[in-house]
Amino acid sequence: MEKRRRHDGSFFLAMLPLYVTTLVFVLLPVLYVVALSFMKRDATWGVTSEFTLENYIRLWDPIYLKVLLDSLKIAVKTTLLALAIGYPFAYCMAKLPPRKRGIVMVLVIVPFWTNALVRIYGWMILLRANGVVNTLLLEIGIVDVPLKLLYTDGAVLLGMVYSLLPFMILPSYTSIEKMDWSLVEAARDLGAGKMRAFLTVTLRLTLPGILSGCVLVFVPSMGLFFISDLLGGGKEVLMGNLIQNQILTARNWPFGAALSVVMMLMTLLFLFVYRKSTKQSQPEGMA
Repeated sequence: MEKRRRHDGSFFLAMLPLYVTTLVFVLLPVLYVVALSFMKRDATWGVTSEFTLENYIRLWDPIYLKVLLDSLKIAVKTTLLALAIGYPFAYCMAKLPPRKRGIVMVLVIVPFWTNALVRIYGWMILLRANGVVNTLLLEIGIVDVPLKLLYTDGAVLLGMVYSLLPFMILPSYTSIEKMDWSLVEAARDLGAGKMRAFLTVTLRLTLPGILSGCVLVFVPSMGLFFISDLLGGGKEVLMGNLIQNQILTARNWPFGAALSVVMMLMTLLFLFVYRKSTKQSQPEGMA
């Protein structure tokens, strides 16, 4: 009994930094934002500690509902496009020889070595009227006048997919690389075609990686406001833009906090669906 108590005490001391970090950098900030969302904006500066539901009632305004729906649309489009590009890329990467696979992995990770804001400015240079893309199209003779590529919805979607694509590739690759390929061969031996074997075996076994990638892409795409500002010209307001404007420009911290709480709840809901889906996708012996 004494040995067990000693073991429990050493385990608690080993985990103490994790508990302290979680409390200070996760739990307390979240509680502060939640509490702030139920306060009122002061007439001059800051907030008043008067309880109100006005900030959440205000969310039902058609203007803010439209912002929420637009954010969901761009997040869904980004996730689907990242999946359509990232999963086949990860599948082909997993089939490469080890040396080439390592080179491709480095190329996927290299963009993380540069600040995301700098990379988006690079896309602005490429897409502007006298940029590289339009200059090339004019030289080839495909177009007679420069195309409007920058400050469009397509440019925002391009920037979102470009920034978040590695988050789809890496978890998908991990699932594919660890998969037991003998199960695919067994399905082929039993008469399944390539497509049927892929849908019934490969896709099912790699579903946890796909869902992880969808979570890692969908959640941040709701809040990447600088991409919408730079590539979209600020014409399309997303949840991240709205929170930034409320906190930095309008100085309405309680309403900005309420918007942040809504985003956190949506993230928790998405994570809940992800956990339920991954449990259902596991074979019975592994659940």
